[in-house]
Amino acid sequence: MKLIEPSAEYAQKIRAYRQEFLDCGSSMDGMGPLRHYEDPLEWIRVSDLYKRPETLPKGKVIATQYLFVREEDDKIVGMIQIRHYLNDYLAKYAGHIGYSVAPSERRKGYASLMLKTALPFCRKIGLDRVLITCIKDNEGSRRTILKNGGQYDGTVYEPDERVDIERYWIDLTEI
Repeated sequence: MKLIEPSAEYAQKIRAYRQEFLDCGSSMDGMGPLRHYEDPLEWIRVSDLYKRPETLPKGKVIATQYLFVREEDDKIVGMIQIRHYLNDYLAKYAGHIGYSVAPSERRKGYASLMLKTALPFCRKIGLDRVLITCIKDNEGSRRTILKNGGQYDGTVYEPDERVDIERYWIDLTEI
């Protein structure tokens, strides 16, 4: 398994990954604005804008987008977005990290491995701890966070989505 930044080489695989979520009506967490882009090359271009202050879209934060690729068949099994700092919304509801696993690849341990693989990058960019959130009813995401050292901080109500969001912190000082 490897984390790689999106590139044109993966455009068709990104398209297939997105379509799998659309086909089953699953939430597209950890993909940045991919839900809004049918053309994966446009999404890759926009994802690149998030990496530098001078190109960052207004109201957004610096973020690094990764694909989680299974090396034996070069399949994208997950995506993870790491936000380098938090704005007010992220600090309350979404946190430093968002991730997803392809519906066909769930319950195989990929989410936990992907998060574990991404945490050293968070430390490298200067974070001592990261906030990760999940919808209260998302048992799989909760287990992923806990398996990676998440400490429960509380639950908040997100009014736009009308859901309860659980907040967890992971200490990175030991990484």
